[in-house]
Amino acid sequence: MTLRDALLADLATELPHAVRLQRLVSTLRTHFRCGAVALLRLDGDCLCPVAVDGLVREALGRRFLVAQHPRLAAILASRAPTRFDPGSPLPDPYDGLLDEHVGEPLPVHDCMGVSLYVEGNLWGALTLDALHADTFDEAMREELQRYTLLIEAAVRVTRLEQETRSLRMARAVHDHQEIPAFNEGEILGQSPAIRRLLHELDVVADSELPVLLLGETGVGKELFARRLHRQSRRAKGPLVHVNCAALPESLAESELFGHVKGAFSGATTDRPGRFEAANGGTLFLDEVGELPLTVQAKLLRVLQNGEIQRLGADSPRRVDVRIIAATNRQLKDSVRDGHFRADLYHRLSVYPVHIPPLRERGSDVLVLAGHFLELNRARLGLRSLRLSPAAEQALCAYHWPGNVRELEHVISRAALKAVSRGASRTEIVSLEPELLDLDMQQEAFAPVAASSMGNGEGGTLRTLREAVEAVQRQSIREALDRCDQNWARAARMLGMDASNLHKLARRLGLK
Repeated sequence: MTLRDALLADLATELPHAVRLQRLVSTLRTHFRCGAVALLRLDGDCLCPVAVDGLVREALGRRFLVAQHPRLAAILASRAPTRFDPGSPLPDPYDGLLDEHVGEPLPVHDCMGVSLYVEGNLWGALTLDALHADTFDEAMREELQRYTLLIEAAVRVTRLEQETRSLRMARAVHDHQEIPAFNEGEILGQSPAIRRLLHELDVVADSELPVLLLGETGVGKELFARRLHRQSRRAKGPLVHVNCAALPESLAESELFGHVKGAFSGATTDRPGRFEAANGGTLFLDEVGELPLTVQAKLLRVLQNGEIQRLGADSPRRVDVRIIAATNRQLKDSVRDGHFRADLYHRLSVYPVHIPPLRERGSDVLVLAGHFLELNRARLGLRSLRLSPAAEQALCAYHWPGNVRELEHVISRAALKAVSRGASRTEIVSLEPELLDLDMQQEAFAPVAASSMGNGEGGTLRTLREAVEAVQRQSIREALDRCDQNWARAARMLGMDASNLHKLARRLGLK
């Protein structure tokens, strides 16, 4: 089958958008016999990979600032394909990231790419890279030009499918708001757990129900709150973030509900609170379990009748605010211990959403690591910053008690260590496990972080069932990684029937 026939066949076939784009880059890589192909969407001033073939896993999490990558800038600046001579002095954004000879941090020696347009607007770019200098020639550049319209058609079909699906969901409740396609914000990951969570959030976002985000410290609850607001009918209104743990008890009421002049010493003018600032939009109450009991009672009144009363005022004010709350505590335990009002808990937890910890997100850890690697590469002025294969294994095996926030700090610290120990900024810097400084003595039965236990006073061993499930998840992930995500082969490796493996994976949240 010719390349043209293969591209046309996929265009005529109904496929999930991720599958369609992955087939596109895989087909192009095979046809052009190159090391890697990447499809990148332009988002503001960054190019974001949406499908890659031949690059290491963490490349999907990278965000390439166009101004910092002259090759990508040159590709976007031209409507015709751009080919770079093997001797070009311009650094390649994929240096060290091709998974061919992954153990060796090799530079890219041949590269070409083309800008992509959808409905007359610049959408992004397609790049082709190889480790061998004689891979591409002028004839291949001309061939890429001939197929650019078909590549753009695949992107256009995928975009239309996403827009149709999003608008169909939106019209179920309201017809006035357009939901943009391809906009996943900064929530990175492709694991089944994250895909299910994002779908759930998109469904609940359009309701007016209060949402309670539950999860360990560092899982990114604020990012999920922002997504809920962005996907809601209140998206054009304000999103006001309140860190309840940082509110002094003496000022908490004034901060939330405002005060009038003379309400207390130092109140020299009238001042609106956070509820009034969020009127018509969303109020995000982070660490809501830290609110003083006296303030909890007034918060309950707002949820019940939509009215606030400024401190020192005689009459209430109406507000139109949706509440999203978040906590890393077990509020049920706080209710039992008398630290949190039961009636407020039931008002806030109309729709509870559990955000999975990083250790349950499989290879998402590498996607997120790629994002932080690119940030640190740019911050430190490095040509290339990557993980060694051993470092990738260490990241995937680690328990991550601090979740995404801990991963960010680990990558930043390792990059700084590499530079301080003499790593050349003009070479490919490869991070080894010792630079990550992870406590690899952790066992599958390691204590859960204190922050996830809800009492804030030391850790508690997981139950036997939780520990066994953690071992099962790790074993299944390792088997799938070794079998290139082939479930049948993974089942044979684990000594299981394939159907039983699928059932177990679904129960463990891996599918």
